Amino acid sequence: MTARILVVDDVPANVKLLEARLVAEYFDVLTAGDGHAALATCEKTPVDLVLLDIMMPGMDGFEVCERLKANSRTAHIPVVMITALDQPSDRVRGLKAGADDFLTKPVNDLQLMSRVKSLVRLKNVSDELRLRAQTAQTIGLQELARVDRPDEPGSVLLVDGRASSQERLTRALKPIADVAVISDPQAALFEAAESSFDLIIVNANFDDYDPLRLCSQLRSLERTRFIPILLVTEQGNDERIVRALELGVTDYIMRPVDPNELVARSLTQIRRKHCNDRLRASVQQTIELAVTDDLTGLHNRRYLENHLKLLIDRATTRGRPLSICITDIDRFKRVNDTHGHDAGDDVLREFANRVRATVRGADLACRFGGEEFVVVMPDTTPEMAAIVAERLRLAVESRGFDIPQAATVLNVTASLGIATLRPHGDTVEALLKRADMALYQAKNGGRNRVVAAAA
Repeated sequence: MTARILVVDDVPANVKLLEARLVAEYFDVLTAGDGHAALATCEKTPVDLVLLDIMMPGMDGFEVCERLKANSRTAHIPVVMITALDQPSDRVRGLKAGADDFLTKPVNDLQLMSRVKSLVRLKNVSDELRLRAQTAQTIGLQELARVDRPDEPGSVLLVDGRASSQERLTRALKPIADVAVISDPQAALFEAAESSFDLIIVNANFDDYDPLRLCSQLRSLERTRFIPILLVTEQGNDERIVRALELGVTDYIMRPVDPNELVARSLTQIRRKHCNDRLRASVQQTIELAVTDDLTGLHNRRYLENHLKLLIDRATTRGRPLSICITDIDRFKRVNDTHGHDAGDDVLREFANRVRATVRGADLACRFGGEEFVVVMPDTTPEMAAIVAERLRLAVESRGFDIPQAATVLNVTASLGIATLRPHGDTVEALLKRADMALYQAKNGGRNRVVAAAA
């Protein structure tokens, strides 16, 4: 994972120390010596996360954070406050200012790196939602979903094995949310999948059950994958915290739990969930009608050309790889001529299903036209793109296509051409042309194969 991190501190030694730690993990690091410089950097440069000192002259970290979160252009950037202040009231003030986390000096390396990686992953998901909503705006479907609506009531599932802590946590959360309490982790998993929650709080106080097992299961289910998870754990258990964040836990809080900090962290997660839900809903309701292929359910060419330009611009700005794959069903005309167009439609639908099942969550699959399909793969090197394309080729070849219209099963193959974004940028047309030329070579080379375009 790579990302651009802005380190803000008025003490050069602190900046150098954090910079060295982050560079060692292959992050791209920017620095700022005061709040004004930090705000200016975030305005003009894409930043994935801000590590922000609080005690700075002129403008302290609280004010910097508040200004970042008040600006629509920078409000989505995660902020981690790093300071020598260690009072619960300071943490609460930072969280209320909009900070996503609050780490105390001296910073534990494991917690710092795991927190940075976790927040970057969350931002990538949020960025993709915002980018797709922006695509809808670009093609004139809707205005970008607003995020400045009043707070809505939250719905929280508390998974806690002890009655005493259940009562304390429920009492603290009562002013901001409706709380459902379950003691049995497996029953909680079923309840989370069947109901609608804005936040799941897992208290790691079970005597004979690993709470991370529940967190992992929540992340693996489609119905619960996007629900924020807040883990309540004991002081000093760094290994559990790091593992939890790697598994996809969104946030954590230490015991003894300060009620104000619990409320602040819970509100942050509930607001983010509401915002992302609105983005998902608006994208789904508006884009599907105008930019979805009716036959296959994949995005159509119109959406691809608009969205691919945004993805290319983002990848070029951040210096990240991007690959595309164009795939074409071999001898598709023969299917139509022999079995009829209805049978051809069955093949196209099943082919789209296999494309959808093969590509990764961040990839974009589209029907380009006729029997041609395009898969856009952000943050993907040529080597990884070749692996994905070969996996798709095998998925098509390995199992026959059931054609109800013709009461038969057809053996279908596909040819695939891949191309990767050039380091200094590309146009949509140039990138698609190189992939199309690679597809042409795959066809001429005997079909049913993957060919990569020359860099």
